[in-house]
Amino acid sequence: MDTFNLTSNSFQNDENATPLPYDVISIQSQVVYGSVGNSIAVPALMKQGLRVAAVPTVILSNTPHYSTCHGGELPGERFRGYLNGLIERDCLNNVRAILTGYLGSKDKAHDLAQWLSVVRSLHPFIPIIVDPVMGDEDSGFYIPPEIAAVYRDYVIPLATGIIPNKFELSILSGQEINTLDDATTAARLLLKGNTQWVIITSAFQPDENSIEVVCVTKDDVAVIRHKRYPVTPKGTGDLFGAELTAQLLAGLSVPDAAKMACLRIEQGIIHMAATGRSELVL
Repeated sequence: MDTFNLTSNSFQNDENATPLPYDVISIQSQVVYGSVGNSIAVPALMKQGLRVAAVPTVILSNTPHYSTCHGGELPGERFRGYLNGLIERDCLNNVRAILTGYLGSKDKAHDLAQWLSVVRSLHPFIPIIVDPVMGDEDSGFYIPPEIAAVYRDYVIPLATGIIPNKFELSILSGQEINTLDDATTAARLLLKGNTQWVIITSAFQPDENSIEVVCVTKDDVAVIRHKRYPVTPKGTGDLFGAELTAQLLAGLSVPDAAKMACLRIEQGIIHMAATGRSELVL
């Protein structure tokens, strides 16, 4: 009878060995302390039973809004290596979605676009969900503005769907957005290449107790209204992207997945407040 030698590592390099079956590749920031980027997205995705390959773009001790912050952007060579390693290990055959968030620089956006282009050529049907993190209406840009052109010209045409806020949609489309019609028109300007849908997060605030998310495709518009809370913890957008991805992989439509993601955000904020935390808690 054949025996298997567990002390040998030869099986690890066997060309017939099966790669790890990752469901989602999540490409975004990482913090040691806190609940933003992959530090909230990965636990959220895993809670939904998904195996996640987490690729960091920056690694920080915590978000910069604290009085001290350590760390910084990953060197480009290392970032490209992390991405290319996933192709070299042949793990994309099982990947069901790619999610991207905070990149932090124009160079990272170029690197991501080049890698996504290769992924599209090898695996054209993998859903790619892009959160084009650049800034917000309250603060304007919080990364170099030149990243917008890279997103618009190179990254977004490779995406299946994008999840900008209203500020980011305005920048990417070059349109001023004051009404639902404005938002719909702006979103449809971005439905090119592979892009099938746009979800505008925190799009409108119809009253002091509500906030709206708008889902736009070429043919339909769906408005999701959910409760607005007085606290806005860091990482809600990252959690939204993760929950949206999980719900899409569970088979929900884009509007229904967005509605469920909004519900998960509400639950996270309520739990954070109930436990007296200063960061999102799943």
